[in-house]
Amino acid sequence: MNKIVCAGDPAAMGFAQGASEKNRIRDASHAIAQLEPFRLQQPVWLPYRAYRWLAKRRAKSLIEKPLAQEYPAMRERLLGIAAGAGVSANTLYLFNAIEPLLSSVGGCTASPAACSAVAIRARRSATGEPIVARNFDYLPLAQPFYLLRENRPQGKLRSLEFTSAPLVGAVDGMNEAGLCITYDYAYTTDEPLSPAAPISLAISEALESCRTVAEAADSIVSRPRWGGGLLMLCDADGDLASLELSSTRSHLRRAPQGEDVLFHTNAFSDGSMKEVQIPSDAVYSVRAARALRGQRLHQSSEMRDQRFTELLHSIDVLGIDDLAAVMADHGPDGTPTADTPCVHSSYWYTTACLQFFPRSRQIRVAFDTACRARFQTFEL
Repeated sequence: MNKIVCAGDPAAMGFAQGASEKNRIRDASHAIAQLEPFRLQQPVWLPYRAYRWLAKRRAKSLIEKPLAQEYPAMRERLLGIAAGAGVSANTLYLFNAIEPLLSSVGGCTASPAACSAVAIRARRSATGEPIVARNFDYLPLAQPFYLLRENRPQGKLRSLEFTSAPLVGAVDGMNEAGLCITYDYAYTTDEPLSPAAPISLAISEALESCRTVAEAADSIVSRPRWGGGLLMLCDADGDLASLELSSTRSHLRRAPQGEDVLFHTNAFSDGSMKEVQIPSDAVYSVRAARALRGQRLHQSSEMRDQRFTELLHSIDVLGIDDLAAVMADHGPDGTPTADTPCVHSSYWYTTACLQFFPRSRQIRVAFDTACRARFQTFEL
């Protein structure tokens, strides 16, 4: 498994990532041509090279100013990655904008995949330590570019982050204070009031500066953002929360009193948030990948939520292996599908599994399906 260390000021951290991941960033630039949702937006009359050039220009126009205004350090990191990899800054803008572009209604009609997160604490944990388990369900095309990044920013908190070679922000991560944040995509209809940066950048900045769930939630909600997501938050004291986000709204959900478990997939639970979520009866249209067309968009989330409810209510105290088995579940009949916690389908799969231990500052990672995961352990 590839782990890199990025230290120093933002530009130096970016350059270290770009230099280390030069070949994979360049490979990713070629692999994007195989990304069906991206290619579906290409006019039939426009050559691919011209389309890609225009897509890069559009990505830059969408996020360059928000990065400069709201996330100047992250913009320096992006430029550093480009310099270290020897690619254009516009290439990096495209990769870092594709996350919200492909999940917006105006994009490819919700192309990012599934994802699940479960957090436990206190009496539900066999070790007494809070644990967060996470499945990242995505296209196998992206899997070769995954990495674990150790950040050592000057004067800020160190962190371990799960991300991808061209990305500035984090998909998931935990910092030296024991704060853990994971990111499931959501499907939203609202647009930011003004140009804004992707949620992944807010996650990285929160990991650099926050120590508790409350601090992280306040930090992320206070920043302009573009896109939808459900963030699982946990800290070393065992505080848990699920933060539901769209471009204009947010809701912080905590476990009911007396319960020490939270989980979410890709659907909002709060009524106000559901108002800006793609409707429950929506189906993938002709603008989506061919393998998804005609399927109901929220079916997988609903089925996985139902299965997590069943599994987590049947086990009072969960150890590490118990939690791994929950994440690797293939449904009541043992048949893996797009609707089971461990996702297998004709389009996307569980491509990475992570377990976070905020009190001991450990992360276990496997870039594989949950049912085949062979975890490696990393410490802060």
